[in-house]
Amino acid sequence: MITLSRPGSLQALPPLSLYIHLPWCLRKCPYCDFNSHEVRRAGPGDTATEGGRTLLDTATEQRYLQALVRDLESALPQIWGRRVHTIFFGGGTPSLFSPEGIDRLLADVRARLTLEPDCEITLEANPGTFERDRFRAFREAGVNRLSIGVQTFDDARLKTLGRVHSGDQARTAIEEAARCFDTFNIDLMYALPGQTLHDLQQDLATALHFDPPHLSLYHLTMEPNTVFGNRPPADLPDDDTAFDMLDWLVAHTAQAGLQRYEVSAYARTGHRCLHNLNYWQFGDYLGIGAGAHSKLSFPDRIVRQTRWREPATYMDKAEQGQACSNETPVALKDRPFEFMMNALRLRDGFELARFAERTGMSLASIQTPLAEAEAKGLLQRDLQRAWPTDKGFDFLSDLQGLFLQG
Repeated sequence: MITLSRPGSLQALPPLSLYIHLPWCLRKCPYCDFNSHEVRRAGPGDTATEGGRTLLDTATEQRYLQALVRDLESALPQIWGRRVHTIFFGGGTPSLFSPEGIDRLLADVRARLTLEPDCEITLEANPGTFERDRFRAFREAGVNRLSIGVQTFDDARLKTLGRVHSGDQARTAIEEAARCFDTFNIDLMYALPGQTLHDLQQDLATALHFDPPHLSLYHLTMEPNTVFGNRPPADLPDDDTAFDMLDWLVAHTAQAGLQRYEVSAYARTGHRCLHNLNYWQFGDYLGIGAGAHSKLSFPDRIVRQTRWREPATYMDKAEQGQACSNETPVALKDRPFEFMMNALRLRDGFELARFAERTGMSLASIQTPLAEAEAKGLLQRDLQRAWPTDKGFDFLSDLQGLFLQG
């Protein structure tokens, strides 16, 4: 039983992860709302090519890697003495960076932080940046989990989505990932323009052919301030069709031995993404890199941080020891909603004791919304845990919204 000395105080700090943002990509996808920037292709020295593949130029890579180390060094006083459980290279397209650069950066991280012996280290990769032996070189650099952004194997829809790879390139990349990594993830999207249930079945059958340890299955959404958000594509499946697609995906991934453990994540036993689990369990994470976000806990407060978004500005500021553009405390009244925004994405929900441990608030503070969610059939609980029902999973925003406080 956790005894809280005063509202908002934390008796123990949660596990800590490290997120590293590598912001460049070959082409900005029209649905993407992440902080990603196309590599420049005009002018001498902007980029180089190797085997017909556009690369991030060496000078930019080196300067950015130096900025990341400077950013990390500036943040060290906030995380002294804490072990890092997971590392995640996100983007952008991290596989644009050279394996040598990733190797050097991980060495710099290890020199400054204590990593758990079994630390999960994930790198996102785009099949359009794939070349033979490149994935193996990332593995030798210390990456032990790869996440491959396939989205679909259909060439026409890949073009609609603005992807730079083909279906054949995606299949080749997955084959190589399976040879190099014990665990890897395939990203797929559904409810794509013009996509039918049969089309989706073909995509999933292709993915399952490679016996993936982990799948991420995302509904294509029209995010604000994106090309698709401003000009939605024609022939998007209607809501009923999208629900039918999701129902089919859940059933057939389960038949293939992949269990849905989070809204969009499916894994075989022993292959859940530990980094994302730490997010969903309201753990801590230090985010370094352009536009990266952090959530850090202290005995007397929880804060969120953001790094400068534009890469050139970020590098300038990081070199001055000012990579963080803003920091805001998580108010006591906002903690229940922030916790539930994450924890209720998990099929197994959360341990009731963890709410108090991670938020510094008593369980009594959320008894009313818990009871309301239970009465509406959105949530179930026992003496140890609370978890979303099937209805709660389908209407997750409604369930999470019950924990908003005025």
